Amino acid sequence: MSLEDTIAVLGRAPIFGLMGADALRIVAFSADTRRVRAGEVVFRRGERSDGGYVVMSGLIAASQLPGEEADAVLLGPGSLVGRMALFVRMQRPSSATAREASSLLRISPTLMRRVLQEFPLAAASIRAAIAHDLAELTEGLGEVQEMLERIDG
Repeated sequence: MSLEDTIAVLGRAPIFGLMGADALRIVAFSADTRRVRAGEVVFRRGERSDGGYVVMSGLIAASQLPGEEADAVLLGPGSLVGRMALFVRMQRPSSATAREASSLLRISPTLMRRVLQEFPLAAASIRAAIAHDLAELTEGLGEVQEMLERIDG
């Protein structure tokens, strides 16, 4: 895959779509490419993260329940696997397994930090998007709490 093709796929990925072409070029050039075979585990739930992954080609199944494929979310090209792992090293909340031969781009927190320091407008856009997501999550949890309180009486 050419650098321009890599940048195009990155630009479709959540978070990365908020970056300009120059920032995407640095990510595309500096990130690690990882190729996996069908059935190969990309990472397991509970492992320490090494960064986030953007699916460049193929299909990845992400699942929070060990050994359970029923809850798997299928992720194709342009999908982001492990959004929070782009920013912090943490325990993986889910597992990811290749459903078919796939190519992934691994972006470490160190690389993300460097790019965001160099491109403050991209950092501000990403911060705003994450804040919006957290606000929606908080609102949804509030609604669940109200429903549970109504059930309890």
